[in-house]
Amino acid sequence: MADSILNGQLFKYETELYLKGYRLIAGVDEAGRGPLAGPVVAAAVIFKQGVAIEGVNDSKKLSEKTRERLFYEIRKNAVSYGVGMIPNGRIDEIDILRATFEAMKRAVSRLSVEPDYILIDGRDAPFDTKNQSAIIKGDSLSYSIAAASIIAKVTRDKLMNFYDRIYPLYGFAKNKGYATHEHIEAIKKYGRCSIHRKSFRLQFEKDTQLHLEI
Repeated sequence: MADSILNGQLFKYETELYLKGYRLIAGVDEAGRGPLAGPVVAAAVIFKQGVAIEGVNDSKKLSEKTRERLFYEIRKNAVSYGVGMIPNGRIDEIDILRATFEAMKRAVSRLSVEPDYILIDGRDAPFDTKNQSAIIKGDSLSYSIAAASIIAKVTRDKLMNFYDRIYPLYGFAKNKGYATHEHIEAIKKYGRCSIHRKSFRLQFEKDTQLHLEI
């Protein structure tokens, strides 16, 4: 247990909810809204009051090595955690925002206990309950959301590393599906593969003279 964490800003929202009588507080976050390829992944994490893991923070602020270590520590110390994935085909069908909500709902549904309250990273609160709060930049402001961000990020990265072995031309292990220069150049040269999001069109693909199959 780390007193510096327990007394820090990351426990502000959880502490307020504990004082109101809530005990099973789930933090929810996603990874992969912006990439050109792969699924969007959401995670939900519940801890017992007073449990703190040194180093937990917004996953974007952590090194890959640190995220990997915390990924296993969070799963070991959580009351429960759940992961939801929505594949690229579904994203193309319903749009990325609704796909993100589906992933979040799926993650919460896979918790082994029902949360008393849900803290969600972002502007939107997609759950059918009044006991929820959306927090902009919540992964930097809530310990539970930060933990969920790590689970979601590492889970998705592991999956993109797997896809890199199947589709080695696109560098998924390095770019994780994001629109890096090298990734875009690979799409220009080879076209898109089966895990690319067809609805995420790049500017060069809007030129009908190129006649790209996407």
